[in-house]
Amino acid sequence: MVGDVPDDDTVLLSIGELAERSGLSVKLIRHWSDIGVVPPTGRSAAGYRRYDARAVARLELARTLRDLGLGMAAIRDVLDGGHSVADVAALHADALEVQIRTLRVQCAVLRSVANRNSTTKELAVMTKLARQSAAQRNAIIHQFIADVLGDLDASGYREGLLAATPNLPDEPTNEQVDAWIELADMLDDPQLRTAMRRMGEYAARHAPGLHNEHDVQAVQQVTDFWVQRVTEAIDAGVPADSPAADPVVADVVGAWLPMQDGGDPRPGGDGEDARSRLLEQLEIAADPRAERYWQLLCIINGWPVRPSLAAAGQWLMTALRANPAPGARAADISATIEGAAVSDPEEMLRAYARVLAEVDTIVAAVTAERFDDPTPCADWSVRTLLNHLVYENLMWTSLAEGNPRTDFTADHLGDDHVAAFRASAQAALTAFGRPGMLVQQYGPAPGWRLVEQVVIEMLVHGWDLAKATGWPTDLVPGVAASTLAAVQEIYGALPRTPGGSFAPAQPVPDEASAADHLAAYLGRNVGWTPPADAAPTGTSGPASSG
Repeated sequence: MVGDVPDDDTVLLSIGELAERSGLSVKLIRHWSDIGVVPPTGRSAAGYRRYDARAVARLELARTLRDLGLGMAAIRDVLDGGHSVADVAALHADALEVQIRTLRVQCAVLRSVANRNSTTKELAVMTKLARQSAAQRNAIIHQFIADVLGDLDASGYREGLLAATPNLPDEPTNEQVDAWIELADMLDDPQLRTAMRRMGEYAARHAPGLHNEHDVQAVQQVTDFWVQRVTEAIDAGVPADSPAADPVVADVVGAWLPMQDGGDPRPGGDGEDARSRLLEQLEIAADPRAERYWQLLCIINGWPVRPSLAAAGQWLMTALRANPAPGARAADISATIEGAAVSDPEEMLRAYARVLAEVDTIVAAVTAERFDDPTPCADWSVRTLLNHLVYENLMWTSLAEGNPRTDFTADHLGDDHVAAFRASAQAALTAFGRPGMLVQQYGPAPGWRLVEQVVIEMLVHGWDLAKATGWPTDLVPGVAASTLAAVQEIYGALPRTPGGSFAPAQPVPDEASAADHLAAYLGRNVGWTPPADAAPTGTSGPASSG
């Protein structure tokens, strides 16, 4: 006998002896014998099982295979010679890999549950995710695409969607698990389905052909170009609904046209038709849910996540609406200002001085503790608003002096916001008071029109500051009333959409002040109040003059 194994077939062991030598229980060996894994060699005269050397070796191999995790059917198949150990081990290793991947996803989901303090609804979704295989997750996306596109003839768009299905890795990060949970929840959003369907319908009309990776890369290059060009304009403070946006639109259209089916790549292809088609394309693509869908895909797949195009897209769409053809907005403004006259240009300068005086009082009452307080201007703090007031004085001064500023994003307040405002106001009064400035032509506009524009800025943003700091908003009633009429004439046709200079006009009580009416016309909510923890800076203001 070698070790615990008999060295010849003549030695037969009882089931008890076999259990003692193998370390396995009698009950287990008896069970394995009953199912054919280790059948007995024979039986004693009394009918008890007996095992020889081959049975003992078979038992040892069965125990080894079991320790590796193989099921009893697979073990019996190996022992009976149906498959080699290598074949079964390879198959079992593949099965284990699937189990390991599933366990890793389950582990990541559990960590996410712990970190998110999940609701009952989220927990149900995450539990379902933990049970899904990669094939099941992939099938969910394929079914979503099939439901959305139906029988649309847009093979290129369809293939592009299918080529970018989410592939959760074997060891997903918490961020990737969260992204999949958010994506799975989004797939039932009817608004996302409507947006994706609308894009598919556009593709069916304009680009029904097969998916072409070269075309995709070319489109991405054009997108990168227009986003950079528009971002530069935004950073420079160029209003989307002004003539200054027209060159930006022209550059974008020039880069975009050659990519269009039937587009005119030649110089001069820019025009009303091209701008209308580009606007339509942007409006169809500009859905925040669809953009989020692609961002989540990138997170899940470990691809770089592109920054949101929302702000740049809104600016470009507004610029296209305000400049529907080359030179259109400039022509509208020229027609407006050439047909207007003022009996006394000096009166506009006096009005500006009165507005400055009232705004100065409000500015002087603001303390540094209130700089972070919100204002009626979305996303603008009190400090941002103060900085803008100073910049407007400086910018219009530079225009009057023939040297336009470009430091829109700079800090113009320094350490003393009151001194900064007063210095900018004095510089503007000096520039506007230069002999002949009010009647001098600046392009199609006389100088008093420049003063009128800064009066509008001071009134509206002075109103914002008054609201934010608890100051009365009845600013210079007579000037505010005449300014409202001018604003309605100059800006009445501008698109009131995101990315534009003004939000849609808001309701305002008839008895409200003229400044309130002006602010409401330019998109302010006259009922806005600062939060309770933002203590008002002042409770009374200077007596307003007409």
